[in-house]
Amino acid sequence: MSKLKMPHRSPSIDMTPMVDLFFLLLTFFMLTTSFKPTEAVQVDTPSSISETITPEKNVITLFISKDNKVYFDIDNGKDSSMHIRKKVLEGVAGQYKIRYTAEQISKFEKLASFGMPINKLAEWIEATDSKVRESLQVGIPMDSVDNQLRTWIYFGRSYNPETEVAIKGDGTSDYKTVKKVLDILQDIGVNKFNLTTNLEKVEAKLEN
Repeated sequence: MSKLKMPHRSPSIDMTPMVDLFFLLLTFFMLTTSFKPTEAVQVDTPSSISETITPEKNVITLFISKDNKVYFDIDNGKDSSMHIRKKVLEGVAGQYKIRYTAEQISKFEKLASFGMPINKLAEWIEATDSKVRESLQVGIPMDSVDNQLRTWIYFGRSYNPETEVAIKGDGTSDYKTVKKVLDILQDIGVNKFNLTTNLEKVEAKLEN
């Protein structure tokens, strides 16, 4: 007696739920991801063999461009609810008796490095054209008459004592400008800071 053969069917998997889940995750990341704002200046840092890594949070970054202009940046700390940038702006604004709206302060918290006199900061915050915003980046004053860079660093350290200072200078910048920045740091009592460099590849050689 012959055996009854059951028809064989190849298994099929419905991928529709998988596709729906993929697009759901993609939409979530698109809506929640915040892109880092463009820095005020592009700096070509010198090379070194140091492997010390500058921390990503609790950092004041001082940029020194190749034309010897200085720019300032500070993050919101490890806990963004501290609103460090907001407090620093309000502190500096109070020092120079300048008022900013709540909307301007909120925009400032989301921006990156900047370099202009304090009286031009509101115009930079409100600027929607990238070329206009770029034209305002003329460097922070740090002369003996009006040392605004010192004021920014002072309030940055005051509102977040855990903040470290990193200097990111262009390899072709003038040493006099770098020394001036270092003198300002020492005047505030900052004797420890990081110098941001590019890691230089070193080839190990076997000696006979």
